[in-house]
Amino acid sequence: MRRKKVWVTSPLMYLMAAAMLAMAIASYPYNRIVFLIEITAAGLCALGVTVSGVLYRTNAVTTLRAAARVLAAEDQEVLEKFALPVAVAAPAGDVVWVNEAFAESLGKGGPCLGEGISRYIYPKTFRQVMEARGTAVAYGGREYTVYGAKARHGYILYFVDDTYFKAVNKEYRDKRPVVCIASFDNREEMARDDAGGEESRITAEVEAVLRSWAMKEMAGFMRRVSSGRYLIITDDAHIEGAKLKRFPVLDSVREVKNSRNTMSATVSIGVGRGASGVAESERWARQAIDMALGRGGDQVAVMQGGDTYEFFGGLSKGVEKRDKVRTRVIAATLSDHVKQSDRVFIMGHTNSDLDAVGAAAGMWAVIYKGLEKPAHIVINRGTTLAGSLVEMIEGSYPEEGVFIGPQEALQTMTERSLLIVVDTHAVNYVENREVLESAKRVVVIDHHRMMVTHIKNALIFYHEPYASSASEMVTELVQYIKSSAIDRADAQALLAGIMLDTKNFVLKTGVRTFEASAYLRRRGADTVSVKKLFSNTLDSYKRKAQLVSGAEIYKGCAIATSSWEFDDLRVASAQAADELLGIQGVKASFVLYKVGGDVSISARSLGDVNVQLILEEFGGGGHFTMAGAQIKNVSMGEARRRLIRALEDKLEETTVN
Repeated sequence: MRRKKVWVTSPLMYLMAAAMLAMAIASYPYNRIVFLIEITAAGLCALGVTVSGVLYRTNAVTTLRAAARVLAAEDQEVLEKFALPVAVAAPAGDVVWVNEAFAESLGKGGPCLGEGISRYIYPKTFRQVMEARGTAVAYGGREYTVYGAKARHGYILYFVDDTYFKAVNKEYRDKRPVVCIASFDNREEMARDDAGGEESRITAEVEAVLRSWAMKEMAGFMRRVSSGRYLIITDDAHIEGAKLKRFPVLDSVREVKNSRNTMSATVSIGVGRGASGVAESERWARQAIDMALGRGGDQVAVMQGGDTYEFFGGLSKGVEKRDKVRTRVIAATLSDHVKQSDRVFIMGHTNSDLDAVGAAAGMWAVIYKGLEKPAHIVINRGTTLAGSLVEMIEGSYPEEGVFIGPQEALQTMTERSLLIVVDTHAVNYVENREVLESAKRVVVIDHHRMMVTHIKNALIFYHEPYASSASEMVTELVQYIKSSAIDRADAQALLAGIMLDTKNFVLKTGVRTFEASAYLRRRGADTVSVKKLFSNTLDSYKRKAQLVSGAEIYKGCAIATSSWEFDDLRVASAQAADELLGIQGVKASFVLYKVGGDVSISARSLGDVNVQLILEEFGGGGHFTMAGAQIKNVSMGEARRRLIRALEDKLEETTVN
């Protein structure tokens, strides 16, 4: 920061040289080698100080002359009496002239000339100031905006003291009202099987926690707007404080339990921050609460400026909703939209798996055979991971032309066509972006936790993060649309999708999952045939074994990397991630593999770690226990280092205690 001056250090250096000379003379009678070394060192020290002093004086003369030329060009008298602090710096950054205002406000009566200008603009650099149109800096307890201008032989810096205005602006921002909407996520589920009056007790305790937080910690107020939903008004400063503490109100609510102590209460909170008014803040808060609930609940979603989200919490698994009323309504509405269409296209996500293809096959069957509308599944055959399922469906319906490519879909799509997107809701992850953008009418059916880049303006956005799979959601829908349309091949496709995402009914399996599977079994699904869809080649099995054997353990997380590429790499990597969870002490697994110049990551957990939150650091997403991401244009070593850094930063806060 502050440059040392030669004229300060020279006397000291001369004294050191003299001391070394004296020591050399004293050592002469005892050891002539030591004498020669010390006399040489003393001479070099004196020579160095002398040379540096000359260089400094030469530089000082040069910079002063430059300052004289600068000031001559700008009228020195005007700058001297200028109300704003002004400093002139040489090309090297040395202060060569200051006016009276600068000396009094920033110099505080001390020496300014010869100092580096960086002292007054830290942590900004000289270059940053010169390139920007006004740079905010702080010095001596005051706030300044610094403007730089290049002159013929140097630089002129103007310091505008705007401490008062910045203080007023900060106070305005801190006091700006912020609307929050809180939702009691699992109120009905907690009280469902308890005795009468338990629901009232639980609700009262949750309300008490929220009211205490809103009034005491947030200096605001709370009002109940409907059953299980609350409106909270506070200000921006208290929201910032809650962010720094990572919203401990979530932990306080979890301490409320049902009478059997088997379930904790959870709330979701949507925050609309940075809005121009209360109405806009409330609108953003509604969008934020929808996002929080779409990500599984038990979290806070802060919407900043209408386009940016921050998330806190999200460590509880989604609670299964046993009521199927919404499903029945969605099924009726979807049937109406299908009947109004000339044809229907169904599309999953990139690198479609058994769940995406299975859910698409179920929707195709109920639309084509049940509602008797032309329908096709849009798929990229070269990238799908469910080739065996595609072949099975085509073998069952050889004349129907079930699967088509994106280009054929674009050629036949009209304004009356309906596009149904299954197993994804993110714009960036659909099978074909062009098909999505061309469709005028879109329906979304997905179970992944909500992402910021979700498809907007859909006719139906059927999103259930508690569901095990998209195939489970479609299975429930087809029962309300036309159950008899599903035959053996369709049932097996849907069951394959459920089995994939539940890891053979181990993860994220609820009552409705088994109910859907029972229906598919009644429709002819054969578990042995479905199991064959998961079979691997011998080479793929060997590669999976190599991935597992080469894994390393870091903070309870298994990390494996693949340095080779082969056809079944994505499948083998996902299976390896599943296998690694069987190792004692492993609470999460991450498998990294190359895809061209990019590195993909498959992540798994058994519920101890929210892997979705970790992979969101790389633009990925998924479920609480299963997620994926892709890092563009990176080496395997760098990708692994980034993952390690993400685990160091996020593992503790994403681990369920």
